[in-house]
Amino acid sequence: MRKVRAIPHKGKEPYFSFYKMLGFYPDRIDLYQEALTHRSSSMRSNSGKWVNNERLEFLGDAILDAIVADILYKKFENKKEGFLTSTRSRIVQRETLNKIAIEIGIDKIITSSTRNLAHNTNIYGDALEALIGAIYLDQGYRVAKSFVFETLIKQHINIDTVLKSEVDFKSRLIEWGQKYKIEVGFEVTDSSYDEQNNPVFESRVIVGGMDLGSGKGYSKKESHQKAAKKAIKKLRNDNELLEKLLTLNKNVSTEIDESEEENLPVENISE
Repeated sequence: MRKVRAIPHKGKEPYFSFYKMLGFYPDRIDLYQEALTHRSSSMRSNSGKWVNNERLEFLGDAILDAIVADILYKKFENKKEGFLTSTRSRIVQRETLNKIAIEIGIDKIITSSTRNLAHNTNIYGDALEALIGAIYLDQGYRVAKSFVFETLIKQHINIDTVLKSEVDFKSRLIEWGQKYKIEVGFEVTDSSYDEQNNPVFESRVIVGGMDLGSGKGYSKKESHQKAAKKAIKKLRNDNELLEKLLTLNKNVSTEIDESEEENLPVENISE
């Protein structure tokens, strides 16, 4: 007969809430509560330190990257590194994580003193990464991978749709630069805090030594994506600029024909 795991008497409700979301009962529930504690509601630990989900977010980000890479490596046996990297970037991009976090209910149980959570939806995606970090520390890699694959990917992500999407502007721009041997770089030009004390970053993208756009976001990743989107639109709409950049690579013809335009990472851009 299969043994039914007993639930601790103290604080039963949090255990049930996490079970409904994760599909298993936590051993160290403090890790999961920490994962869902935004910096604006930092709590003091027994040692006197202020604790929030930023450290777990850092860990979860790395674990999520490794798990998705593991899954894609085995799923697409004949695909090259560039394809795998691009596909992983699209799966773990902030927009996708924010959406999944809301779909699984993180927005309903997160602890935050930020007054306008809707204005900073990255809070939910950050918490999802922190939750993955908590699962890894509490249950190990195997359970963390099972959660990512069974709950996140199978139920909330259509990989075929992801492959057709063009929303990862940064990866597409970098791939284009690599193809034509044109250097693409991103740098943070400013960082500040909004009225709710959330960090705001501004970044710019340099393509072939030229400043082609800047963007603001609640994470460095988001600001990079917005800057890359602006750069891509410029490449798409300014043939003179494109010719100038292509001349940086002597092996590339400066004549822009239809086949070359199809290679630009600028299709299906929506405002």
